[in-house]
Amino acid sequence: MEHEMRLDQDPFQMIKNGQKTIELRLYDEKRRKIAVGDTIVFTETKTSERMRVIVTDLHVFPTFSELYRALPLASCGYTEAELETATSDDMLAYYSLARQQQHGVVGIGIAKL
Repeated sequence: MEHEMRLDQDPFQMIKNGQKTIELRLYDEKRRKIAVGDTIVFTETKTSERMRVIVTDLHVFPTFSELYRALPLASCGYTEAELETATSDDMLAYYSLARQQQHGVVGIGIAKL
């Protein structure tokens, strides 16, 4: 199955360059349809450039707090300089704690095709 997702420029480029191999999302109804072996087409929000990846893993957690303790943040889109100050609170800009607790969260392991 193929899925469509949008990404801002920086995370899109990090995936394209092989630096980011885990995409973080709310584990809502749309993401629950994703399975290992599926493909995702990411569209960069400003340029509309598209990139296909394959799903290699699904890491499901109740909240980003648990996910951040379990997964390597360098693979989740943080640069070396950001790793010291990275916190799960960073994800509150995208998903409220209430939404995280309602749906759970997922780290989608990906590899470029």
